[in-house]
Amino acid sequence: MADTAQRDTDGQGVAGGVGVTALLVAAARAIETHRADSLAQDDYAEHFVRAAPASAGWPVRLGQVPDGDSDPLWGRFARYFGLRTRVLDDFLLDSLHTGGARQVVLLGAGLDARAFRLDWPPGCVLYEMDRQGVLAFKHQVLDALSAAPRTRRVPVPADLRADWAGALTDAGFDPSAPTVWLVEGLLFYLPSAAETHLIGAVDRLSARGSALAYEVKLDKDLLEHRDSPLYTATHQQLGIDLLDLFSLEPRPDSAAALAHKGWTTAVHSPFDFTRRHGRGPLPEPNDALGGNRWVFGARPRP
Repeated sequence: MADTAQRDTDGQGVAGGVGVTALLVAAARAIETHRADSLAQDDYAEHFVRAAPASAGWPVRLGQVPDGDSDPLWGRFARYFGLRTRVLDDFLLDSLHTGGARQVVLLGAGLDARAFRLDWPPGCVLYEMDRQGVLAFKHQVLDALSAAPRTRRVPVPADLRADWAGALTDAGFDPSAPTVWLVEGLLFYLPSAAETHLIGAVDRLSARGSALAYEVKLDKDLLEHRDSPLYTATHQQLGIDLLDLFSLEPRPDSAAALAHKGWTTAVHSPFDFTRRHGRGPLPEPNDALGGNRWVFGARPRP
């Protein structure tokens, strides 16, 4: 889910609106961390969940969920986030090791702790962009843990619906150097025009040798799945109506736009990676995850 708000404000941080979904993702990562067959480890995730009043009573281990894996929210949906975390962790590290880039930008970084938990190649700099309120909460929790990043980390407060490129370059970002970009769980919440603007800005700021991964929904009508188990459970258990937070506008074909600009792109269903790793969600009737796609792009070197 998104860690950057369309309908949230800096003052709320993670206390309301889309900011609460950052805590949902953190709880899912905590549950994944404690699984015997874990796909991703994030020892910081449960500390974010416990530190926020909105999520203090949420589960951080599957044993705390009465129905376990059969619970649509803390079972299937949480496993989706665990799979997504693993796939995008692999994307970042593989892109850096094979492509040679040493500059990473997380757009809508939210409560992601990759700077603190992944083994980064020497010389990396990681830019984390999100709203000031989200970053402030994140720093409060990490400072209390005396957490130290494993690479150079540069937080950049910004509203990603607006012109954020200037804030990024002012923070030291070098558009002439190859960059690995990650847009995780953000675009669902942005108006169509904002997605087009964001992807266009990434293209303009990407030197040859850059790579990009992001998440989209291809559903023509998101409301078709309003009564799906996933949306229903999230609303009933947490009071979060995800469809009220999503932008319901028709989505642009950002993968095609990138391909037109010379990027190579690959579009995958999350279920592709479930089959690859042997763990994660598989298709089911009335599936709110059925339209989700993970897009991977690369701007080839000359």
